[in-house]
Amino acid sequence: MLPPLREVIARHRLDARKSLGQHFLLDENLCAKIVRQAGDLAGRHVIEVGPGPGGLTRALLASEATCVTAVEIDARAAGALRDLQGDYPARLHVVEADALTTDLATLCPEPRAIVANLPYNAGTAMLVRWLHQAAAWERMTLMFQLEVAQRIAALPGSSSYGRLSVLVQLTCNADILMRVPPAAFTPPPSVTSAVVGVVPHARQPMPDVLAKVERITAAAFGQRRKMLRGSLRALGGVSLLERAGIDPERRAETLSVEEIVRLAGEI
Repeated sequence: MLPPLREVIARHRLDARKSLGQHFLLDENLCAKIVRQAGDLAGRHVIEVGPGPGGLTRALLASEATCVTAVEIDARAAGALRDLQGDYPARLHVVEADALTTDLATLCPEPRAIVANLPYNAGTAMLVRWLHQAAAWERMTLMFQLEVAQRIAALPGSSSYGRLSVLVQLTCNADILMRVPPAAFTPPPSVTSAVVGVVPHARQPMPDVLAKVERITAAAFGQRRKMLRGSLRALGGVSLLERAGIDPERRAETLSVEEIVRLAGEI
């Protein structure tokens, strides 16, 4: 029988560290619910990032996933996970590494999925990195701050719509699956969190298109109060916009993903 998670935390002196953006999920029922949101995991190779003491890891191991690869930067948490590995020697693999600099797709074969309660201070950067290899993933089920989750799923014209919205929706379908209150975490954060389901499109944009979209969105949303003729001046300004058939007096938040791709085609 597995020890209680609080006992694991005490044994490994696994106090949550702000520098690592750590907020642990200890509620077994909640962890199981998050895993259910990830869909059918039978036959899938699942990667979990930032597992901490292993609450979500246990729920993933209770699923029908073929194996779980836990990527953890904190040596204390990695030690706790190696204890758990003793109970699941064939299905749990522990990788002590920084997920921001690790090519996760090389850690396991297809079909692959990511299920993770991401650290608040690095979650967005991780997601953007994974979008560049979206075809490698069948599905990503990820926990973010609610504000970030809303940006991921936002539609044009809304205050949350921005660069992250465009990059995600260019490569994937994304939906907010559930909200998680601060009290669900140890220690509780100051904000509500949300689980987002990200499913890559069957057809992905060419790397050069994605790179151009990144340039356009960085410029346009970096100065979102300006009209596009001003914010995109360095990329061609009015001439670029006219070639793409877009009114130079519009602002970034009004552009659809399709219009931004059209701009990319004119650079």
